Amino acid sequence: MFCSVFKAVMAVLALVLAAPLVAESAVVPVGKLPDQAVPLAYRIDLTVDPAQPRFSGKVEIDLVLKAASASMFLHGRDLAVSAVSATAAGKTVAAKWQQESADGTGTLTFATPLPAGTVKLSFAYDAPFGDNPSGLYRVKVGEDWYAWSQLQSIDARAVFPSIDEPGYKVPFTVTLRTPPGQMAVSNAPELSVTREGGLDVHRFAPTLPLPTYLVAVVAGPFVALSGEVAPTPQRQHPLPLRIVSTKNNAGRLAYALQGSKEIVAHLEDYFGDAFPYPKLDQITSPIMPGAMENAGADIYGDSLLVMDEASPVAQKRRFGMVVSHELGHQWFGDLVTPAWWDDIWLNESFANWMGFRIGNVWKPELNIGAGAVGEGLAAMDTDALIAGRPIRNDITANNQIDEAFDSITYGKGGHVVAMVAGFMGDDKFKAGVRRYMAAHRFGNATSKDFFGALAEQAGDARLLPAMQGFISQQGVPLLTFSGGEGGQYRVTQSRYAALGTTAPDTRWAVPMCVRQGETRTCQLLESATSINLNGAGAIMPNAGGTGYYRFELPKADWDALIATAERLPGNEALALADSLGASFAAGRSSAEQLMALAQGLSRNPDSYANGVAFGALAELVDAGFADDKAKARWRKFVSKLARSDFQRLGFDPRAGAYAGQEPERIQARVRAVNRMAGVARDTKLRKQLVSAATAYLGGDKNALDPVWFPLAFDGYVATGGMAAAKSLADAAMASEDGVFRPAALEAVASSGKEAIARWMLDEWNDTRLRVSEKRALLRGVISASKTRDFGYQRLVRDVPGMLSGGAGIFFARRLPQWLTDFCSVDSADDFARTLRPLFAGKTGALELERTIEKVRNCGVLKAARKDEVSRALRGQ
Repeated sequence: MFCSVFKAVMAVLALVLAAPLVAESAVVPVGKLPDQAVPLAYRIDLTVDPAQPRFSGKVEIDLVLKAASASMFLHGRDLAVSAVSATAAGKTVAAKWQQESADGTGTLTFATPLPAGTVKLSFAYDAPFGDNPSGLYRVKVGEDWYAWSQLQSIDARAVFPSIDEPGYKVPFTVTLRTPPGQMAVSNAPELSVTREGGLDVHRFAPTLPLPTYLVAVVAGPFVALSGEVAPTPQRQHPLPLRIVSTKNNAGRLAYALQGSKEIVAHLEDYFGDAFPYPKLDQITSPIMPGAMENAGADIYGDSLLVMDEASPVAQKRRFGMVVSHELGHQWFGDLVTPAWWDDIWLNESFANWMGFRIGNVWKPELNIGAGAVGEGLAAMDTDALIAGRPIRNDITANNQIDEAFDSITYGKGGHVVAMVAGFMGDDKFKAGVRRYMAAHRFGNATSKDFFGALAEQAGDARLLPAMQGFISQQGVPLLTFSGGEGGQYRVTQSRYAALGTTAPDTRWAVPMCVRQGETRTCQLLESATSINLNGAGAIMPNAGGTGYYRFELPKADWDALIATAERLPGNEALALADSLGASFAAGRSSAEQLMALAQGLSRNPDSYANGVAFGALAELVDAGFADDKAKARWRKFVSKLARSDFQRLGFDPRAGAYAGQEPERIQARVRAVNRMAGVARDTKLRKQLVSAATAYLGGDKNALDPVWFPLAFDGYVATGGMAAAKSLADAAMASEDGVFRPAALEAVASSGKEAIARWMLDEWNDTRLRVSEKRALLRGVISASKTRDFGYQRLVRDVPGMLSGGAGIFFARRLPQWLTDFCSVDSADDFARTLRPLFAGKTGALELERTIEKVRNCGVLKAARKDEVSRALRGQ
């Protein structure tokens, strides 16, 4: 390992000395720093006591200064620097640190100019812990405080001074000083623990080359379940593996340990390469909203790892997908890292595809892989907007970076990777991935490098420009089929647009596969073309459902395809539901066709296909497209279609009542119960769930399975009003369960009762309530139609504070998404007038524009088609 580090450092040094000098700029950069210096190594020594409000650090940075200089730009955010100096050519000079911008760009000024060449910068400082997952943050769990780092994208600068850019990969030597007896974790193996000055001093081996955003710092009274991944054909020695969590989760870590072992082995087989780092820690945090791929030290939200064999199928599916995604990053993202943030899409898109693929290999019975198509199709709703961005776009400013972590990167990007893999074939695609990884091992690369490696492996010159069209252009291709006489269709393409909008004229080279019965034809569609199908039955314009496009059919062909809905393979059923719903939103297909599709898909045995049966109609009803009579008929319509499954499958709310059943059968029951109790509001079933919730809250933890928490707690609050809301909120605060606590708080927040909402937001001051949970309460209030306007007014009042400081970056992109359930032109105008000035120039400005457009489009559609939807529902 140390030999690899030495070689990497010497390679960086050689590049630096050969590079041309760049003049310093007096203007504070808003994105990349000027090309003044290149880091060679960091030595980070942090004193971390999570029970205190601040931590302190001593950091040394070895770098090469390209030209003699009296100052340089560096990153550091909200660091109270008490001492800083620079050593060069055997002399140490004092320096002064000044933060210049809110994003953490600052100036380091030297008492005397430094010569070109190697320099050591030395810092002493302290800084505040965060209370949200950005920088180095802390959370109280029970009676104990714990600390974790979350440094992606530009939050390393809130923990240590640095050149905080992904293009620089160097070794980090980390030392953590903690209260006695606490555990400390970083990327590399721990070498020793000694006692100095009343603190435990944890010294870690130097890391392999890493960018700043992948450094991990974890400290607190954690517990760990240890094991190892047995040797594989790619790895000669066992790999040390731990699941690290807070004390309350100690008894529920075995599932994650065993699953992580198996997933590592599957990934090694795919990449043809051993796990790249000398150990692996899988760490949980109660407020992490997802997961983070820190090299050798991944961090996850509690509910992603803390589970057992009796946990809900949906939770196990998330485990398989997310753990495969994050561990896939250990190669694709950590071992090979983007040169700059404009290529972060490739990291996340590939890992998303890998998460579904490897998750499916890990536990085929969970049907994890089928979720990939649904996620890609869901991204089309965002990609179809006029306000937006392509998968890959130039990032020139820090406030643009976090906007790259959205459904376009994960959903659309993952779908495009799947299209490339399908176009090439699995073996050639895998070989191309391995070629790319080998060429850039422990270094940086671009998306051009990746697609170049694939094109070389494929031996098909069309691949690169075809896929780059999807990456460099925003929008969803719409393939319109016309004709059909004698199996002869004409296919044209355009960019999909919702009713009332006009999309730019855009063209793609679309890998199109069409099926009719057993007859299937595929081609790269670049312009209008004719296809001749000689199969039998309905035409399916997206065979396999893997194409990233929507389709439009003549009415007779729509009706014929809808009639096959209950027999369609899952992915094709998802593609049909997406395209038909999009056609309705564009003003073409009818509400009656949506209802016919709901009937057909409700009989489809595939859990994903059946799961979207009522999707488009439910969104319309929730958005106010149905009058009171239509709503009543809608509930009866859903009840009628769900009741047969409900009666066939039976229902017992107790924990583990259906343990050992096939996952698809379990999910069928979940759907039926959710439709009966949640949509149809079946009185008898809701009463049964409320009784189970009452028993559970009374101490009988076997009375209610976690899968029923949302429904049961919703009914509990609806029945018991304010008293029940307060009781459930108190129970949430008394628990550290990563599934129960958020479910209970969500049920109270989304009650739809303004009195409860006012109490939660204005009067409830429980000191155990975390800042992230306070934000979630407001989001829940906005999610309920009856308290939506009240919640919005609170959001307007609080937005300036939410967007301030380092935590503002974390919230900025998420806040506008809370408003997407509004549906009127007036609301869109209000958002534009009120919120645009607050988000101007900040992360989240793009997401706000998307929200404004979604809300406006919904209002336009409602004005045009509300009566039609109500008539169709009343006719049931």
